[in-house]
Amino acid sequence: MWKIFKYSFYDMIRNRWMFIYMAFFLLLTLALLFLSNDFTKVIISLTNIILVLTPLIGILFGTMYFYSSKEFIELLMAQPLSRKSIFTGMYLGLASSFSLSLILGISIPLLFYGLFNAANFSVYLVLCSMSVVLSVVFSLIAFIIALRFENKIKGFGVAIFTWLFFAIIYDGIFLLLLLLFKDYPLENLSIGLTVFNPIDLARILILLKLDISTMMGYTGAVLQKFLGSGMGSIFIITILTFWIILPFMRMLHLAKNKDF
Repeated sequence: MWKIFKYSFYDMIRNRWMFIYMAFFLLLTLALLFLSNDFTKVIISLTNIILVLTPLIGILFGTMYFYSSKEFIELLMAQPLSRKSIFTGMYLGLASSFSLSLILGISIPLLFYGLFNAANFSVYLVLCSMSVVLSVVFSLIAFIIALRFENKIKGFGVAIFTWLFFAIIYDGIFLLLLLLFKDYPLENLSIGLTVFNPIDLARILILLKLDISTMMGYTGAVLQKFLGSGMGSIFIITILTFWIILPFMRMLHLAKNKDF
């Protein structure tokens, strides 16, 4: 597994799309810092972009990477290697290269501008951590989709719909339910619905760390009340951990039973 991981990782970091991905966030962060030296405003702007773009790139590129590596996977499977080692190594190489490109793109401009202090650094760590988590989760979902659908067109279609669902449609359904049941206590419903969307969980954790959850209106007030404490952050981190573990187990199950 370690050798497959190293090969996959080095192959990915030499890919021009990884350099484009890093350069995009590097230039974006530089532009935001040029427009405003306010660290909080820069982080909020980066958060809004990362929460939309990182899942999209992760799920699309992950799906494309799997389909383009299918012959290589079949070659590896002809060797005395377990499917768990093959798919775990390839996945970790993909997710690691994604995460490294994103973190470097964000970190270099922030370090250059010297905007770190004790408070800002903790927010920066949360932002980077949530970026990595979203890269990991949606890369896993990409592998699951590619394993599930043999047809590339259908696979890419499902990948795009999955991203649309978590990034846009889910929030629309959330707001519609809150509107329809506005006359009833919705605290438990609000907490329960956020559990099923990793993008929302990442957004909440970053906003709570910035202490600007009031910008989210009623939902923000509810989340501040129930998740604003240290236990609330632990709760979110625990749920995000399950968002990694369960898709990873599903990927291994599909890989084990797939007929290549």
